[in-house]
Order: sequence, then structure tokens, then C-alpha cells
Amino acid sequence: MRNKAVKVSDVLDALDTITGGRCLREISEVSSGRNRFVITKSSDIPGKSCTELPGLVFGDLEAPVTKLGVAMTLTESSIELAGAIGINAIVAHHPVADAANAGGVTLRNYLSLYNLALFELHEAFHGLHPGIAFIHGHRVFRTDIAYGGIPGNVLMVGRALEPGLTLGTILDRVRLYANFDEEQAMLQAERQCRNCSTILDAVTSTGGEIVLGSKDTPVKTILHIFPHTGFTAKHLAAAREEHPEADTVIASISRVHAGSDLVATAKGLGMSFVLGNSHALEILENGMPLATALKRLLPAVDVILLRERVTATPVEMAASPAVRAYAQTMAEQFLLPNSKVLSLNNKKINRK
Repeated sequence: MRNKAVKVSDVLDALDTITGGRCLREISEVSSGRNRFVITKSSDIPGKSCTELPGLVFGDLEAPVTKLGVAMTLTESSIELAGAIGINAIVAHHPVADAANAGGVTLRNYLSLYNLALFELHEAFHGLHPGIAFIHGHRVFRTDIAYGGIPGNVLMVGRALEPGLTLGTILDRVRLYANFDEEQAMLQAERQCRNCSTILDAVTSTGGEIVLGSKDTPVKTILHIFPHTGFTAKHLAAAREEHPEADTVIASISRVHAGSDLVATAKGLGMSFVLGNSHALEILENGMPLATALKRLLPAVDVILLRERVTATPVEMAASPAVRAYAQTMAEQFLLPNSKVLSLNNKKINRK
């Protein structure tokens, strides 16, 4: 498409090509049930369900696209950045919803302000490439994106990429593809710049970890699970029964604590257990392949990765001295109008 202007419709065509026809092409597909990737997810929290619409969510199909952003999760920060640097359309991996992904306001108002088209591509993208398994050291021979009949409950089963794979090798691979040393250097630089040694970030705080086993524990067959999708201890036991040769569990994207039922089940089955990349790195695992494929199909478009960095800073050290003073004034004069004593030690507010 070097010789003609790229439109929003061309981006939709590219996404449909990448997914093998999984995108919505007609609005009637939303309620018809013909597209199995139109999925409503709910925790039964009133008013908080979300329906995935793979493809174009908002925008004019005839609008031009010269810059295309690829994001993992749409936020007000990514919308603002896109508007500031001239991005015309954003492809978000995770599903979007009014207010939740638009800074508390409606998507239509916010996106139209900056003439932004918006696509989403979540479950419709899952299972299309084996990259997450590759990064964690195994070659997939089975992928189920709805294990136990639950949409999005992904299970991958794979064998070691090479002889001699160990739990330690898996951690080495995770660090390599996460560019972990550079992330640590960035964290250290921010600590020095902000004069706060206690700042933490989402990447370095969630590095790979061995829960059951040691660095030298050999790995041959892997059950690769994603706990946040609803993968339970019963699912793990069933998967092991289906693949009795499996010796290792890798939990990635989301993580589990050492006392979880999943770990206890793996231990009872005599399996090793390792934590891989967290959700903070899916922008590399899924975002980069998607962005690269889009660039190949749309060479005339500048494809830009929208990656957010999340940090944690104690409130007493956060922001600048001016902002800390401002926050104290706002809190004391407007948010705690009846307070006479604010006890930080006892964590109690005396309103008498």
C-alpha cells in the first residue's frame, strides 16, 4: 500500500488478515452469535461486564491513517499521547469500555476530540502465534484458548525447545526477552533522578521466579497456564491427567503466591512450578508481534508501540515538593474539613 493513502478500512483488513478472518465485518455479528470471538465477560459485579468486539470499535472507515499506535491496554495516557504526536488510530489488545478506558468519560467524546479510530483484538488474537511459549523455552504442540469450556481460559502444552532445558534456563530466557538488565538500569536512574531509593516498577518487581524446584531441575514437557483467566487447580489436575508426561508448570501473564491451590496441586503431582513474565510484559510478547505484522502489511504507515511504565512511590516522596505541598493543602482544607488530629501512627482520624 505504498502507492495509495491508507484508510481505517485498510487497518481493519490487515487485522482480519492477521487473525484469519476473526474480525467483525458487520454490526449484525454482535448479536447473531456467528462470531465466536464476540464474548461478554462478567464477574457478576453489577454494571461491570464488558463485551469484546474484535475489529473496529470506533471511527470512520474512510478516515486516513498515517500513524498507527499499538497498545496493550487503552488508557487516558495513551489517548493523550496519541493525540499529541499525531496518531490516527490505536489497536488495543485488551477490550475497551466507556469510562474504564477513557479516563472516566465516554470513548466517543474523547476519541473524536483527537480524530482517533479505535480497534480491539483480544481473544481474536490469542492462539495465533507460539511466541509466549518460545520465550519461556518450549515448543507448543497443543493450544486450547477455551480450556474447560471457558472462553479465554488458555492452556498451552509444549516440549522443551532444546535438550538440557532447566528451570534456570527458563528464567534466563525470560530475563533476556524482557531486557531485564536495562529495565533495572532505568529503575535505578529514576531513583537517582527523583532522589527516592524506594521507587519500584511493574517489570522488575515481577521478574521470573522458581516456586517448586531449583535452577538445575530438568524440564521436558510443560503445562503453560495463565491463572487470571480462571485456570483452577481442578483444571491443572485434569490437564496433567491428559498429559501425564508433563513435569513442569509455567504460570505467566498473571502470577500466583506460594500458598495457592495451583502450587499445592502441582506439588502433589510431583511437578515443578515456575513464574514467567507478568502482564506488564505482554506488550512485548503479544504487542510487538502484532505491531510488526501490521507494519509488514501497511508499510506506508508509521506503526508505534504505546508502552506504559507503572511505578510505585511512597506518597510522602511522590511528585515534586510543590505538588506535595499542594496535596497537603487540598487534603487538609477541603478533603478533611473536620479533622483536628490526623494520626499517621495509629492510622486513625479524630473528627471531634
